[in-house]
Amino acid sequence: MRAKPFAAVLLVAVSLVTVAGCAGNQGSQPQSGDTRFIPGDGKIVVFEAADRKPAPAVEGETLDGATASLSAHKGKVVVLNFWAAWCAPCRAEAPVLKDIAAKTKAAGVEFLGIDFKDRKAEALAFERSQQSGYPSIFDQPGRIALSFHGTVPPAAIPSTLVIDRQGRIAARALGAVKYNDLLSVVTKVGDEH
Repeated sequence: MRAKPFAAVLLVAVSLVTVAGCAGNQGSQPQSGDTRFIPGDGKIVVFEAADRKPAPAVEGETLDGATASLSAHKGKVVVLNFWAAWCAPCRAEAPVLKDIAAKTKAAGVEFLGIDFKDRKAEALAFERSQQSGYPSIFDQPGRIALSFHGTVPPAAIPSTLVIDRQGRIAARALGAVKYNDLLSVVTKVGDEH
């Protein structure tokens, strides 16, 4: 009689482990010691010009082996997107970012991805499938995300920041961004002088 309840509990436990594995590999996701995953609603908060803080230095090796930095885009509007291949909302918003990056490039807007807490092989596969058209820095340890502490919770993924022409954080979205919202904010920040 006791074997049936034990078998049922074992089946439920195995099912939970299997379902949890669909979200990504435990080794690549933030762990309890790192801070837990923080979901967001994708709403964009725009900061008034007088309240904007300078963005910290961002530099690192991209997934394709080059070097990218925020300072290389001085005087331009830059959209920073924190993502990971194991993150379902990141996969959902990738086409939005790709399209807006292509649409705003002629206006001098640059996009830079920050691949966060990921395995390089999965990140490269994600980039190949999405073909974003802009580089992504491989930030497996999450150092870049930590440098934005106070603006972006270290485990809020995806997160998107819009950096103005003066290198200040002009807007922030926690969670997958919506097309019209991001395009509107990028255009507004781009029109500032």
